[in-house]
Amino acid sequence: MRQRLQLRDGRAARLPECAHEWAPESAEAETEETDAPIRDAVGNVLQDGDAVTIAKDLKVKGGGTLKAGTKVKSIRLINGVDGHDIDCKVDGFGPMQLKSSVVKKA
Repeated sequence: MRQRLQLRDGRAARLPECAHEWAPESAEAETEETDAPIRDAVGNVLQDGDAVTIAKDLKVKGGGTLKAGTKVKSIRLINGVDGHDIDCKVDGFGPMQLKSSVVKKA
């Protein structure tokens, strides 16, 4: 197995095998952004395992509507697509991803 070496020459870091270059400062800034807490519609900080309730009626692909007040247990926070940052199972609907802006901490 070959090791990947990181060489620093002034402002950019470089991998000698493929000549890929990046700015180390931008990589550190990206990790700081992802460390920001995920908040619900009211502003409460959400954590893995929390229970939440749906704040407004949501149309579900494939038919059906999630009614406001539906309780969702044991959420998992993820870096999803299009702002969907909660992975969960909803009784009667199955597994889905939700946006934190449409839920309230229970």
